[in-house]
Amino acid sequence: MVAAHKADIPVFVTGGIGGVHRDGENSLDVSADLTELGRTPVAVVSAGIKSILDIPKTLEFLETQGVTVATFGPNKDFPAFFTPNSGVQSPINVTDVKEAAELIDCSLSLGLQSGILIAVPIPQSLAADGDLIEGAIQQALSEAKNQGITGKEVTPFILQRVNELTQGKSLQANEALIRNNALIGSQIAKELADLRRCKGQSSNQNNNCNNRTFPEVKGHEPGGRPVVIGASIVDLLASVNQDNIMHTGRTYQGSLQVAYGGVGRNIADCLSRLGSRPLFISAVGNDEHAQALLTYCKNMDQSAISTLSDYNTGTYCAVLDNEGELLFGIGDMDINDQITPQMVSTWESSIVQSPLVCMDGNIPTETIEYVCRICKENHVPIWYEPTCQMKAKKPFQSDAWKSLTYVSPNLNELRMMYGSLEGEETVNFDYETSFTDQLRECLQLSRILLQHIDCLVITLGENGALIVRNTEPEDKLICGKTNQEEEEFLGMTSAVHYPIGNVDPDRKITSVSGAGDCLSAGIIHSILQGYDSDTCIKAGMMVAQMTLEDSQPVPACITASTITPETVQKWAPWQPSRMM
Repeated sequence: MVAAHKADIPVFVTGGIGGVHRDGENSLDVSADLTELGRTPVAVVSAGIKSILDIPKTLEFLETQGVTVATFGPNKDFPAFFTPNSGVQSPINVTDVKEAAELIDCSLSLGLQSGILIAVPIPQSLAADGDLIEGAIQQALSEAKNQGITGKEVTPFILQRVNELTQGKSLQANEALIRNNALIGSQIAKELADLRRCKGQSSNQNNNCNNRTFPEVKGHEPGGRPVVIGASIVDLLASVNQDNIMHTGRTYQGSLQVAYGGVGRNIADCLSRLGSRPLFISAVGNDEHAQALLTYCKNMDQSAISTLSDYNTGTYCAVLDNEGELLFGIGDMDINDQITPQMVSTWESSIVQSPLVCMDGNIPTETIEYVCRICKENHVPIWYEPTCQMKAKKPFQSDAWKSLTYVSPNLNELRMMYGSLEGEETVNFDYETSFTDQLRECLQLSRILLQHIDCLVITLGENGALIVRNTEPEDKLICGKTNQEEEEFLGMTSAVHYPIGNVDPDRKITSVSGAGDCLSAGIIHSILQGYDSDTCIKAGMMVAQMTLEDSQPVPACITASTITPETVQKWAPWQPSRMM
C-alpha cells in the first residue's frame, strides 16, 4: 500500500486482508493491514476477511480508523474470503465498477489520509468449494481450541489443517480468488482513470468526454498531478492591539496564535481543499512542531514530506499591527536548505508527468535551477512564487528564469527580479509612489521578463492585481505539455488590472498571511480545471479574500464547491480594466 501510494497508484489488489484475531480484545493481536488502511489513502480490493479472524471486530476497528468499507455487488453482505456472506454487513455497497470508481474518487478528493476497502465476494463458480472450505475452517478452529493452541500459533495451524481437510482445494480457490480480485480491481482502476480525466482535464461541463483534450507529457500517460515544492512552516502570529509601536522593550497588549504555513505548504493545502490533489515536496524536523503541523495537514498528501531528525521544523514568528499588517518577522528555517536537488529528484517521475509545477523561493537556488531544467526538458509549465524580496531573485541569477511560465511577485519582488537582470542600481525602491505610478512602473519592469515568461501576476495589495502577458488576455493560461521549444517573445502584449471586488466595507481583516499564496493556488486550480483566463484570476482573488478574514493562512471554508465558474462570476460580475 505504501509503495502504491508513493507511486501515485490509487487502486491496490490483494487476496484478503488481515484483521482482529479471535480473542483480540485480550491478546491485542491486530494485523498491521488495518492501521495501514487508516493512514494510507489507497483503495484496496480484496475478497474480504478470512473467517479465522473476528470479522465484526475487524470492521469496527476499520470504522475507528476512518476507513471506508464497501461490498462489491448487489447487497451489503460482507464476504468472508471463501464464502460470499460472513453474516456481517458493510456500511455500503457498490453495484459495479463505475460506482466503485466514483466512491474512490470522492473519498480521495476529500484529501483524507485513510484508505478504502472494496470487498469482492467469491464468484458463484467457486461457491461450492467455498462452502467446503468454510466447513474445514470451522473444524480446524474447533480442533485448535481443543488442543489449546493460542496466540501466533493459531493461524499457521488452521491454514495447514484446512489444506489437509480440503485436499488442496483451499489453495486452488485462493488462487482463483486472487485472479478474480485482479480482474475487478483492474476494471475499477480503468474506470477511475477515465473518470478523473473526464472531470479534471477540460472546461467542458457536460458529461461527454469524446471532444476533450488532455495535457500530455512526453513518455508518460496524460493527466498527472500538480506538484508543489516548498517550505512547511509553523507560524507564530503575534497581533498587537495598539498603535504607535515603539521598539523599546515594552510589553504590548495583544494576542498570540499558532498557524501552519510556509508558502509551498499554503499553496498545496489550498489546492488540496479545492480538489486538485497536489504532490507536495517539503521537509520537516522530527519534533513536536512537525507532529502538530502534519496532524493539521491531514487533508493533504504527505507522502513526499521528508522528516529530517537533525533539523528543526521551520518556524516563523510574525508580529502584526492592529490592522493585520506585518511589522517584522523572525524565522528559523534552515531546514529549507535541505530541500536539495537530490531530495527532489526522488519525485522526478511525478514532476515530468505534472500538468504544472509550483515552487516557492524558500528552496535553495540549485534546487530551483534543477526543477527548471527538468521541466524545460519535459515541457512542463512552472509557477514561481517569490516568497520575499530577497528570495525573488533566485531564478534570475542564471538562465533558469527563462524556463518559468508564471511568476507572482509584488511590486518590490518585481523590482528585485528586474534589478537582477539589469543591475540593482537601475531600480528605485520607493515605497511612497502613487497607484498610477505603480502601474506605470509595473509595465516598465515587466517587459524584459515577458521576453521569456508567459504571465506575471503582480499583486498590488489593496489595489488588487495586475496581469501582464505576452499573449492576448482572453487566451487560455498554459497547462500541461506546451509542445514548444524555448523561444524569445517580443515582450508584453496585454496588461489587465483586477481591482479587489465585492468587498464588504465593514469586514475585519484578521490577517494578510497566506492571502497571496491562496491567490496563486486559486488561479492554479482554475488553470488545471481549464477555466477561461478571466475566471482563473477572479477565482484566485475570491480565495484570497476568504483568507483575509481567517486567522489560518488557508481557511477550512475553502472547498471545491465554493470555487466554480458560476460562484466566481457571481462574486465578481464586473469586467477588469485593460491597460494595453
